[in-house]
Amino acid sequence: MSVSIDPSVVEGAEKILTPEDMYRRGIEASIPGPGDSYDVVVAHKWFNLAAMQGYAKALVCRKELMLEMTSEQVSEAQRQARQWLATRKGTLLANSV
Repeated sequence: MSVSIDPSVVEGAEKILTPEDMYRRGIEASIPGPGDSYDVVVAHKWFNLAAMQGYAKALVCRKELMLEMTSEQVSEAQRQARQWLATRKGTLLANSV
C-alpha cells in the first residue's frame, strides 16, 4: 500500500516542537553570535516552555539565566511564553496525551 501526500497541504505548517527542541532553541538564543549579541528574553522563553513540560535541563538553564536578567526581562519572557502557549495549547495537549 502506498500513501501519497500533497505537499501543498503541509506547506507553511509549523513544526510541532518537543521539549528538547524548545531547550535547543533556548541554548541557541543564549549563546553569543556575531558581535557577541544574544537574547536572554527569547532564551528564557524557550527554557520556560521546555521546563513546563518537564525537561529538567531547561529548568536549570532558566534558573541560571535569570541571574543575568532584570525583572522586566523576566516579565517579558514570561509574557512571550504565555502568548506562544495561547496560540498552540491544543497542539501541546494533543501531543502530551
